[in-house]
Amino acid sequence: MTELPEIIGRDEFAVLIVRTDYEDAAAWRAVVEEASRPSGLGGDYEAEIHLVDDPVWAGATAEAVIAAVKRDEDLSVVFIADDTTMKSAHHALLALDLCHEDEDLDPMYYQELIDSPPAREFRSTPAAVHGVHANLSIANVDFHEFAESALADPDGVLRP
Repeated sequence: MTELPEIIGRDEFAVLIVRTDYEDAAAWRAVVEEASRPSGLGGDYEAEIHLVDDPVWAGATAEAVIAAVKRDEDLSVVFIADDTTMKSAHHALLALDLCHEDEDLDPMYYQELIDSPPAREFRSTPAAVHGVHANLSIANVDFHEFAESALADPDGVLRP
């Protein structure tokens, strides 16, 4: 696969969703519709999303997407609409952690984290992505906490 293009024009408050599967247009429309709904307890917050819907991203791996979006210093999470997203009833997006603060951990002090690193991905319904993005952006919740919540769900999916 060739190098993926840089994503430009994304507002720092907008959730980034990258489409990598182009087999089911109806499923993609359902993902976009659900992610576009206002969020918050009473729908108090307008949904701000930046959709990357370009076939050049078709089949892109999680690693390739991370490499392509890593230049955006304001971004702490990216959501991928992959084949699993399109085939599942809940259209759960793949959430990928972009903060790798512990890559250079000193083994003397952080052996437990080195031996059992926190999860770097989980599945999230489109309705839950806004809460994830907002809380990670202000460092209110850590990525691994969302991942733990998703893993506690019977389907392994974070829900609002």
